[in-house]
Amino acid sequence: MLSLPKKISFLDVKDKAENFLFVLPALLIFAVFYIYPFYEIFNLSLREWDGISLTKTFVGLDNFREMMGDTIWWGSMWHAAYITLIALTFQNLLAFALALACDREIRCKGVYRVIFFLPPVLSEIVVGLVWQWILASGKQGGEYIGLLNHVLQNLGLHQMIHSWLSDPHTALTCVAVINSWKGFGWGFILFLAGLQTIDRQLYEAARVDGAGSWRMLRNVTIPMMLPVIAVVIILTILGSMQAFVLVIAMTGGGPGYHTEVPVTRILGVMTSGNRFGYASAMGVMFGMILISVSFTLKMLSNRMKQA
Repeated sequence: MLSLPKKISFLDVKDKAENFLFVLPALLIFAVFYIYPFYEIFNLSLREWDGISLTKTFVGLDNFREMMGDTIWWGSMWHAAYITLIALTFQNLLAFALALACDREIRCKGVYRVIFFLPPVLSEIVVGLVWQWILASGKQGGEYIGLLNHVLQNLGLHQMIHSWLSDPHTALTCVAVINSWKGFGWGFILFLAGLQTIDRQLYEAARVDGAGSWRMLRNVTIPMMLPVIAVVIILTILGSMQAFVLVIAMTGGGPGYHTEVPVTRILGVMTSGNRFGYASAMGVMFGMILISVSFTLKMLSNRMKQA
């Protein structure tokens, strides 16, 4: 027996209209500041434009084809991946270890929390310039200008003195480590918040069963922290892949493109080459890569929660 379709009452329509009106401002903001700019960038990526003239020559997918063979662009992607790898290991392990320490009953742990969260709130330009001075390799009056080399010289460790930011073999690692130092505070706060939500009775039960610190970390802390760990990993990857200001302040992408990252490469193509269409194609490609990585990590985190 066929059932008649349910009649839609005026109150149902009114409720749905009210709900839509609540989210309409957010939808408008998202459309104006995200969807429309992305459309314009994609449209510009199909054209050649110097940023000044009124004519924009349609070139189709030529910008994307050229980008496929651009070794500097793909090198910048590798540099961003290297910075991200250092952040995922050194930065997050440091953040997790400090969060574990501050979660315990120790003296002045409130002071430690403030100190550990200071680097993220500092200006990236200021941090980059300070570290550029610390790692500088020049000399003045027989003394090294850079603080690190100056200290090594005074300690008699002349064999360790190095051109840290001028050597292609060490410049990228220096940038990656400083980026991790600058950003570990965000992970520290998230890890600490997650640790404080774990029921302390679980630790008491583990102690009654004879579990030591390592077993409690492995069997209680880490399983309960998996959702937070997944969030920190996603934020770390997205943030590190878009590292930009520190690179500009410390090396400017040099020496010889060895610290070039995607955003600096896009900026360089726009400002130095006056190729706004090609830069837009890079931006579209970079955005699609970040979106793909985000969705992949989100799917993996959902599977971890279900496991």
